[in-house]
Amino acid sequence: MADRTLVFVKPDGVRRGLVGEIVSRFERKGLQITEMSVRTLDPEFADQHYAEHLGKSWYPELREFITSGPIVAMIVTGDQVVEVVRALVGGTDARTAAAGTIRGDLANSNRLNLVHASDSPESAKREIDLFFPGS
Repeated sequence: MADRTLVFVKPDGVRRGLVGEIVSRFERKGLQITEMSVRTLDPEFADQHYAEHLGKSWYPELREFITSGPIVAMIVTGDQVVEVVRALVGGTDARTAAAGTIRGDLANSNRLNLVHASDSPESAKREIDLFFPGS
């Protein structure tokens, strides 16, 4: 069975019409999208997803942003998929993310950085269970 991770296109990416571009980058790399869902996160769900950031000074702004519009959540599968996806996505601060990465090519902000990707296999499992229960 292939490894799995959770990725979602954040509200800024959806608003900018970049879902197809972002998904195609994963597919061109040979990864598979096995589940996909469009939804708008409510504040309580955002708190569950970002539980490790609750109480941080910058979290309320992130919470407001991530609940500001629809996201496109997906399960992405492939060999060593967490590492592969993180490399494709690029550094968190899009202003300094490497050219050729999703953030490096398509974003120019630390906060509005288009994509969330699980940072470890353990996070991927927890996040997949949260976004796609029973998958």
